[in-house]
Amino acid sequence: MSGVALLLPGQGSQYVGMGHDLAHSYPEVRELYERADEELGFSLSRLSWEGPENDLRATENAQPAILVHSFAVWSLLKETPLTVMVGAGHSLGELSAHLIAGSFSFETALRITRRRGTLMAASGEKRPGGMAAVIGLEADDVGDLCYEINSLEDPQIGLVVPANLNGPGQVVISGDVAAVEFAKTEAEAWGAKRTIPLKVSGAFHSPLMDDMAEEFSKVLDESKMLDPRFPVISNATVESVSEANNIRRTLVSQLTSPVRWTEVVEEMSRFEPRTWLELGPGNTLSGLVRRIEKGIRPICIGDSGGVESFLGTLSAGNIIEGAVDE
Repeated sequence: MSGVALLLPGQGSQYVGMGHDLAHSYPEVRELYERADEELGFSLSRLSWEGPENDLRATENAQPAILVHSFAVWSLLKETPLTVMVGAGHSLGELSAHLIAGSFSFETALRITRRRGTLMAASGEKRPGGMAAVIGLEADDVGDLCYEINSLEDPQIGLVVPANLNGPGQVVISGDVAAVEFAKTEAEAWGAKRTIPLKVSGAFHSPLMDDMAEEFSKVLDESKMLDPRFPVISNATVESVSEANNIRRTLVSQLTSPVRWTEVVEEMSRFEPRTWLELGPGNTLSGLVRRIEKGIRPICIGDSGGVESFLGTLSAGNIIEGAVDE
């Protein structure tokens, strides 16, 4: 079996009903959700399966819900002859990648992720911020735009920075509410096709998260870490993390640094994986990968139908076909 690259989605990919059919079809997934409910002290399973949507969207809930869903999918694939060469996740998804890589236990991952979401939400309440996708401008142009706005040093406007470098013509900005609104208007004047406000509770991946980054570092210091079984590419540094003593540093740095997703995908490609799998809710990362690396067509697996289709194709011995265009 040729090597596999794993893609793990981040916040925003959640939806009501996620994981329900997996738990209904596979006892091991149902048991996984029961363990999550017990560890967290509330019914994450019910929230994931039944909502309400506003509660599921809350940062402190969405993050563990996505992590459990992604790990549930992996739990159904891990006994197959897949050889994982490299993994990466978008923001929160980096924790899912480390969980799959064995960097920490399921219970530890839940505690870390829940605390991460709680701290991020609290930081957003302390210093309100926002995020917006800028479509049609390249990363350098968005960086120049943010630099010009920040150079005004206007306390009524505040700070705005590039936060997610998602791919050609798609950059997310993050910062103070007024600065993000100003940047949206200016971006269109600079030639952006459109700007899309994101439904988030704070200015993630920006210096506005400095206060919670220090607290999150303490959470990680109290958590047992192991060397990952396969390299996990860091969002913030694009380094290939293979040792436990680097995990804490990279997970903290991503809170205030941009998600360099374009570079992450390019770094993953250097491992020359034959098959790319996106595990968990949604298919956003697969779309971004196709834009960044022409010819790569990741396989999305997020429900029982996707699992059954993949396992059936794998048993037939032809899963590699169609994963990458030569």
